[in-house]
Amino acid sequence: MIEIAGASYAYDDPRVIAALVAAAVLLLVLVLLIMAVRAAGRSARMAAPLGQQLQILGGHVQQLGASQSQLQGSVQTVSETQAHAQTQMIATVEARLNAVQMQMQEKLADNAARSARAMAEMQERMATTLHGSSKQTTTSLTQLQERLAAIDRAQDNITKLSDDVLSLQDILSNKQRRGMFGEIQLNDIVSKALPANSYTLQGVLSNGKRPDCLIHLPNPPGPIVIDAKFPLEAFEELAASEGKDAQLRALKVFGAAVKVHINAISEKYIIDGETADGALMFLPSEAVYAELHARLPDIVRYGFDQRVWIVSPTTCMATLNTMRAILKDARMREQAGAIRKELGMLHGDVERLVTRVGRLDTHFNQARKDVDDIMISAEKSAKRAGRLHNFDFEELAKDGAETTVVPLAKPDV
Repeated sequence: MIEIAGASYAYDDPRVIAALVAAAVLLLVLVLLIMAVRAAGRSARMAAPLGQQLQILGGHVQQLGASQSQLQGSVQTVSETQAHAQTQMIATVEARLNAVQMQMQEKLADNAARSARAMAEMQERMATTLHGSSKQTTTSLTQLQERLAAIDRAQDNITKLSDDVLSLQDILSNKQRRGMFGEIQLNDIVSKALPANSYTLQGVLSNGKRPDCLIHLPNPPGPIVIDAKFPLEAFEELAASEGKDAQLRALKVFGAAVKVHINAISEKYIIDGETADGALMFLPSEAVYAELHARLPDIVRYGFDQRVWIVSPTTCMATLNTMRAILKDARMREQAGAIRKELGMLHGDVERLVTRVGRLDTHFNQARKDVDDIMISAEKSAKRAGRLHNFDFEELAKDGAETTVVPLAKPDV
């Protein structure tokens, strides 16, 4: 409740509300008036420098008008000077153009004459060159045809080679055919290095297993087995791997595949009392062999521990040559008695030959003596015949021949 002049009014009385609103409006008006007065003062203070700047700007505008008048005069003078200079320049340029035109006409005429002479000479040279070029072209075409024929033959060879490569790829992609490829290569190497009766292909052991090749070496070491293996899938996976981790995994798989083959050969083809105390695993690829020895030496040592020696085509040939020397030495020991017998017979033959050569030498000496006697008799006969031919009978008498010389009588007169 509000008490005003002894009268009480409630807060929600419309008159009280209207009075409060009127008081608030009056207060707001007073505040706005005060703010307007202050803004007017500030505007007055700011307008003073602005007036000074306007006065200065007016002075500059007057100076700009005077400068513009001077500039108009200068521009007019420059335009007149430029028009005069342009007139003189046009006259000079026309004179120079006429002179240049005359010179150009003279040069063009001279150039036309030179071009005509050069064209005639060029036509002559072109005729000569074309004649020679036709011969060269004919020769070149002949050579080109020959080369194309050679290229066709080479293309045929390349086609055949590609077919062979595809056939080899088909063989290598199949495990059974790949095994046959290794066996064929092993058979070829063994047949070239050893005699036919010193090895057996696909022979049967006492345990029923069939190795690819069994070399019949004497004891010791005894017959030794060579079996062909080709872990191509693991090797291709290793070659195609990228990144260190992938290569390590592929290398581990490759080593495991080779170890499986080593264990199989050790278990199947090394038999006490029947085979040698070791076997050979033949890898028909030099690349696989090199990769194995370069990056998996522990697998190679594992093969040594299992008494399985890994060989490539090159090392297999060297090993077989050593075996051939062993076989040759063993056969020589086996045939030592026969060799001694043959040597004894050879010694008897040599002695008989010496005796017969001595007899022949005696015959030759007797024949030589007889020939010398015959030569002496022939010389005497020739001399006697010559004297007879010359009627030298006195010389015959001196030699002791019993001859009666009849002198020639003088003819009767």
